[in-house]
Amino acid sequence: MPDDNQFGQRLTYLKERLQQENPILAQVVDSFQELDSISRRLGYFQRDESHAAHTSWWPLISILGIYSSGKSSFINHYLQYRLQATGNQAVDDKFTVISYTNDDKARVLPGLALDADPRFPFYKISQAIEEVAEGEGQRIDSYLQLKTCPNERLRGKILIDSPGFDADAQRTATLRITDHIIDLSDLVLVFFDARHPESGSMHDTLEHLVKRTKNRRDANKFLFILNQIDATAFDDNTEEVFAAWQRALAQSGLTAGCCYAIYIPEVAIPIKDESVRVRFESKRDSNLEQIYDRIERVGEERAYRIVGMLEETAQMLEKDIVPRIERFISRWRSKIMWLDAILLGAVVAAFLVATIWGGYWQGLSLKIPFLDRLPGGNYSKLGLLALLVLLFGYVHIRVRRFETDTVTRNLLAEIEDPDVKANYARAFQKNIRWYRSVLMRRPAGWGRWTQRRLAKVLEDTNSYIQKLNDMYTSPEGTESSHPQTVLPVEESTQVPDDSGGSDAQNFKTPAPKDAAES
Repeated sequence: MPDDNQFGQRLTYLKERLQQENPILAQVVDSFQELDSISRRLGYFQRDESHAAHTSWWPLISILGIYSSGKSSFINHYLQYRLQATGNQAVDDKFTVISYTNDDKARVLPGLALDADPRFPFYKISQAIEEVAEGEGQRIDSYLQLKTCPNERLRGKILIDSPGFDADAQRTATLRITDHIIDLSDLVLVFFDARHPESGSMHDTLEHLVKRTKNRRDANKFLFILNQIDATAFDDNTEEVFAAWQRALAQSGLTAGCCYAIYIPEVAIPIKDESVRVRFESKRDSNLEQIYDRIERVGEERAYRIVGMLEETAQMLEKDIVPRIERFISRWRSKIMWLDAILLGAVVAAFLVATIWGGYWQGLSLKIPFLDRLPGGNYSKLGLLALLVLLFGYVHIRVRRFETDTVTRNLLAEIEDPDVKANYARAFQKNIRWYRSVLMRRPAGWGRWTQRRLAKVLEDTNSYIQKLNDMYTSPEGTESSHPQTVLPVEESTQVPDDSGGSDAQNFKTPAPKDAAES
């Protein structure tokens, strides 16, 4: 269903761009808009909200890690462009989104440029920051900035450089943004500093990133990188440093993802021993090549990620949002009907007591003298009855409002994600409007037609995956419509023994001559 609001127009522009790059993703935009329409019918979305805003439509690589772990140096080396400031101390306390530009020079734009543009992964992030840190949402420029760079390696992809994992006054909001970009990223590079492998900031990184990785379906998108390994070349402890780092990862629950050890040539410590230098350079170049290869292949992973997000969103509507609304209706109906029954029972009991006490019953016949004295005869009696019905209706509405607040408050307390509480509250409210009977069990906007629309979207996701497979593979043995791309094989992370192991052995410095002879 077409959407005539501002965001709908932006989606139309996005679809036009994708039509040229990847027509399959242009179709996915239509499916996202279908889910938007369903969400609005349920009351879950307002006019200017869209599920498409919760994903990044461009290949996204995020670079995380501790302070002074060489993230900025890595970016500069990858781009072969001095874009990010480097140093031994924290040089940038903002999330920096790096995007391609046709201009001949780099530019720095404020965070507002990201918060207001749905093409970037931080669209309306200020609202999310405000929910976890009151007052900080208006200081979006303190958290985000956009840098443009005239480098062809950036064409068609987005890099995000993050501040380090050290405690600061903005920690809550910083972690909220970090979680956001991790969810949207196609590739996450997590940097550690070989010079300080046991720092407190490493512990923070392990706690927030590594421990959460093991429960993710997309855990293979995390690359764990021990940077500045050249610092260990002179201490003859390379194996110990690497093995200790891998053990720390394993103890935090890491079961997937690749581990690399690198250093950046432009900022490396000179290694005078020729044999050591050659060995270190060889391993460095090999690891960097693997990392860069993953970065270059991220466009393919992006397409599958977006289709996966579409399927996940559709399943969320079917298995989470609608059932939660149904649970609200069920609890609300039950309480209202019980209270109405109690109220009606109390009124009937009071009436019986009053009439029996007054002696107005003659057998099974009720005779109330003052009713016969009312002017207007039967019309007055009907008017009195109508007044009683209106009074009961007023009390019923008051009971509805009270129980609505109670049930809504209890159900919202069960929702862990603060970003969606307002959406659920809005959907609940749509189901207790005055014209909806308490006897209605089905959520507003959820009928057979809506269910068929949602089922069609879920069916389409399988079709999109098959089309993507046809682009990159040929299971029938026929010629693919797209140059076949071999996805990288993930290396399993192994817990090394105390003797060291894995990549560290390739950095091993030769033993002193005397020691070798002994």
